[in-house]
Amino acid sequence: MDSLFFLIPVALVFVAIAVRVLFWAINSGQYDNLDTEAHRILFDDERDYKKVPPSPNSENEPQQNDEQNRG
Repeated sequence: MDSLFFLIPVALVFVAIAVRVLFWAINSGQYDNLDTEAHRILFDDERDYKKVPPSPNSENEPQQNDEQNRG
C-alpha cells in the first residue's frame, strides 16, 4: 500500500509530461502536413547518374581465342 503513495504521483507526472509534449508537438507544426512524407517515396529522384563507358575488354564481347576455339 505504501508503494501506491509513490507510484500514483509518479504516474501523474508522466501523464502531465506526455500531455505537455503532445501539445508542444501540435503547436510547433509537427502534424501540419502528414501526406507529403507518405507520398515522397513514390516520387522519382532527379539525380544525374554518370554513365561509365564499357571497358574495351568487357566480358560481354567474345575474345579472339573464343572465336577460334568454336570453329
